[in-house]
Amino acid sequence: FQPMPRRLAMIREIEVSTTIQPYEDLDLVVNSVRSFFPDWDPDLPLRDGGFPSNNSHEIIHGFSSSLDLFLDAIRRQSILDTALDAMTIDGDNSVCEFSISRLASMAGKVSFTLGERVFGGSIDVCISGTKLLLWLESATWHEGRRGVPRYVGDDISMQRDGRYTEWFDKSGNSIRGPD
Repeated sequence: FQPMPRRLAMIREIEVSTTIQPYEDLDLVVNSVRSFFPDWDPDLPLRDGGFPSNNSHEIIHGFSSSLDLFLDAIRRQSILDTALDAMTIDGDNSVCEFSISRLASMAGKVSFTLGERVFGGSIDVCISGTKLLLWLESATWHEGRRGVPRYVGDDISMQRDGRYTEWFDKSGNSIRGPD
């Protein structure tokens, strides 16, 4: 298996949304999302800046044209296998949805969230396209997969609640058996 060239990307749309709470600063929230999706251009609500706030929580959403900064960040953090699992856990070949921590994004880090309420809020990403699972396997490919091949939904994927799956026993022997 070799990574698929990016020019063959099969993504049609990248929708990005987040919920802003009444007490949150709109500029900080938008900047946290744009740290990975710089061309994100949501419809922004009018917000009252006074105290106490008369704002309500609102979902703001828009579209991005690229996953490049996001993919660069997961590469720098060496979390490509985790990213593959988290991005595809609720996905199929045409739509994948996942969430990341907004607070972590402000520090330039990717931290996947799996359904729990997240301190600092989350950024929700919905990618649609064709042959999306194959594209995500390719986009998260790294040299280590030559020795331990990975694919969407394999027997070493993380569990739906985010718990990891052991690859090695206590003696350091592979639990996958001989290749």
